[in-house]
Amino acid sequence: MWDHEIRAMASTHAILAASVFMATVLPAAVVPGFSVYGTHLLWLYSVSGAVTAVSVAVFWLLGITPPAKKHTVGYKLSRLFRSCLYFFLSCLFFHTVVVLYGAPLIESALETFSLSVLLTSLTTLRCLCVLGPNVQAWIRVFSRHGAMSVWDTCLQITVACTLVGAWVGAFPIPLDWDRPWQAWPVSCSLGATIGFLTGLVAAPAWIHIHRKQLTYKCK
Repeated sequence: MWDHEIRAMASTHAILAASVFMATVLPAAVVPGFSVYGTHLLWLYSVSGAVTAVSVAVFWLLGITPPAKKHTVGYKLSRLFRSCLYFFLSCLFFHTVVVLYGAPLIESALETFSLSVLLTSLTTLRCLCVLGPNVQAWIRVFSRHGAMSVWDTCLQITVACTLVGAWVGAFPIPLDWDRPWQAWPVSCSLGATIGFLTGLVAAPAWIHIHRKQLTYKCK
């Protein structure tokens, strides 16, 4: 059951994982001195841009993105505007949360906001692609037993893995090891990216293993 959705999910995740890899390798061949540590913000935005572009394209081509209820240009533009607004508000939300967890308020503000952009690209953007700019649908999916499709369950797993990865990545920062990857926010962004990649593998695998226990209907 749901073999087609699981295969589509696995293919989508393979493309997304490849986009992260290409966003790391290609700039290194084009930009002199590019590295994950040395030019971390450039790498961070490279990954964010690649995941954003590939996510929008792949989910739209697969038809996972919810169709517009109206076909008027004005409605579509309004929906696009709301999606962009939610993306920006998510960046501000993550920035605020990271500061509350101990990040410098003014010093390294650019680095903190850049991490927020990465987190938004790996989590909120996926919600926009799967559920659209619908906050009530987001609340439903992330509530207990709120998933109504394999893509909803996939959303829960990938978002959770990404956020846990970013949180775990903060643990080495206070340690007095004086390593380049301990500079803010290198370990957190690496943790979020590794968590995201882990979620891409874990989600279809978990759904495939537990497909007989899942009772919801697919979209």
